[in-house]
Amino acid sequence: MKKNKISKNWVNKQRRDTYVKQSKVDGYRARSAYKLIEIDEKFKIFKGGISVIDIGAAPGSWSQYAVKAAKSGRLISIDLKKMEPIGKTIQIHGDFTDPNIQTEIKKHVSSKVDVVMSDMAVNTTGIKNIDSIQTGELCIEAMLFSKNLLKGNGFFISKIFLGGTFNEIVAEGKKYFKEVKVFKPKSSRKDSKESFIICRKLR
Repeated sequence: MKKNKISKNWVNKQRRDTYVKQSKVDGYRARSAYKLIEIDEKFKIFKGGISVIDIGAAPGSWSQYAVKAAKSGRLISIDLKKMEPIGKTIQIHGDFTDPNIQTEIKKHVSSKVDVVMSDMAVNTTGIKNIDSIQTGELCIEAMLFSKNLLKGNGFFISKIFLGGTFNEIVAEGKKYFKEVKVFKPKSSRKDSKESFIICRKLR
């Protein structure tokens, strides 16, 4: 009964959500596109011709925006789930935390990239601190991976949850990047603990 009630609440929320409606109008696969759009408006990240790696990309709305904003740039998308194709992008199907998948990504990277972005989160347990810690571990893994692939003035963008590992992630970011900011877009739901860490300029 409880699960039914939760899914009904979710359906009602989706119906009322202006970003869900807007995503249908704009042709994005999910409302999460607007989080990246707000991040880009604030931090001016996406320009024509840049190269981007999108980790945890499914269903693909971040990749859709990146392709649109970066125009002729290169994009590699990775996810556990298979996605519908997006233009001429390279799609890698698999678990980003698997070293073999990370090796496969590197094979497609002939020169350093401009942006590594991650909207990865674990399947939530509902226990906020556990969700925060596990998603935080994914963020740190993506950050460590990105520092070897980014250009000197490149950007790393990742979802983080307020909670147990928040300060640790910010401190880790400051170890590798000169500029580290945390930003919560308006399109993040008010009751969500998610924010995004935006790191720039490798040390």
